[in-house]
Amino acid sequence: MKGPVAVIGLVLIILGVIALAYQGITYTTREKVLDVGPVTATKETKHTVPLPPVLGGLALAAGVVLLVVGAKR
Repeated sequence: MKGPVAVIGLVLIILGVIALAYQGITYTTREKVLDVGPVTATKETKHTVPLPPVLGGLALAAGVVLLVVGAKR
């Protein structure tokens, strides 16, 4: 593999495979519900940011194209 184009292509391939495998990013937030003196209660909420499979497929395809272009140079 030669040049930065091939490295960027490899990174895009890895990100595309990860996006296709997980199909979303999940994170948790904590919110204070009750705060009375020494007593506190918190609530955890999970949020999911969906990643469409088309996005993963496009990243994978672009990575393959960049990898081929970088190998030809």
